Amino acid sequence: MNNESKYLLIFVVATGLVYLLSPVLMPFLSAGLLAYLGNPLVCWLEKHKWSRSLAVTLVFVVIFSSLTAVVVILVPLIEQQVSALVEKLPAIIAWLKETVLPWLQLRLSSLGDVERLQETLKSNLGGASKVVINTLGSLTSSSMAFFAMLANLILIPVVSFYFLRDWSGMVEKLHDAFPRRMEAKLTIVTQEIDTVLGAFFKGQILVMLSLAIAYYIGFSLAGLEFALLISLLLGLVSFVPYLGLIIGLVLACSASIFQLHDTSGLVAILLVFAVVQVLESVVLTPILVGDKIGLHPVAVIFAVMAGGQLFGFTGVLLALPVAAVLLVLLRHVNDQYKNSELYTKV
Repeated sequence: MNNESKYLLIFVVATGLVYLLSPVLMPFLSAGLLAYLGNPLVCWLEKHKWSRSLAVTLVFVVIFSSLTAVVVILVPLIEQQVSALVEKLPAIIAWLKETVLPWLQLRLSSLGDVERLQETLKSNLGGASKVVINTLGSLTSSSMAFFAMLANLILIPVVSFYFLRDWSGMVEKLHDAFPRRMEAKLTIVTQEIDTVLGAFFKGQILVMLSLAIAYYIGFSLAGLEFALLISLLLGLVSFVPYLGLIIGLVLACSASIFQLHDTSGLVAILLVFAVVQVLESVVLTPILVGDKIGLHPVAVIFAVMAGGQLFGFTGVLLALPVAAVLLVLLRHVNDQYKNSELYTKV
């Protein structure tokens, strides 16, 4: 078996393992991300005469104290808004039946078969509130789901600590495993991958956080009732181009219309989106992310959709980092091709 076949076999086996183990990878991926983000600070402390153990302990305490504080503050607020949303689901369903369906009937009357459409929508909407409420109830009452979530929450800090403590050693072992004749080239490639991933994780997380805060401030000033839930969702999905904007517009405009029973609040909602989008395009993304990643928006959308299709939610989380790594590798393959006789020879 030649080297190319061996590498292909390793890639196929690794992909298969990720697919099979995707349900249990979440805490390890989360721990790896936290360790990756915390390692530069640990290295900085080491350069300033701190021992590795003490530096790791300090960074670990800072990271998880910050995360705990965020959870303690946000969870009660989110629970309050979710409870309010569940209570209003019957009213939302009734509003859809009494207001939206007649409006649709008026607009779609030229299509002919409106009665069938109305009956279909009514039957689906009629059971929607029950389905949502039952689903939420089963999730909150399921002891297995609760204990699984609790185990993951406990596992993340434990694995993060060991990753953070042994990060430099793992990197050294990886570097030591490079074939000697390819060491220089692979070192350059891994350094570029590290730069791209660092720009993606640090920059994108800051952008997502900034967008969630900006939307929350704007929606709160506009008087939107579910401002926190919609803002958090917008921040979470903002890494996919246009998806956050489309979802946010639909949710925020629908929430405003339901809350006020007219379109009087839409101007304020649209103004919030306009201001935040300008802020993201002109300030946040150029400063926090820049052009280090270099992924085209179409490539980002495809990567996320492909990751979700292949590996579920874990694939969605892995999609952009993997795509960024593949982009670096493709750049080097392209450079090698441009310098080869296949390309230069006339």
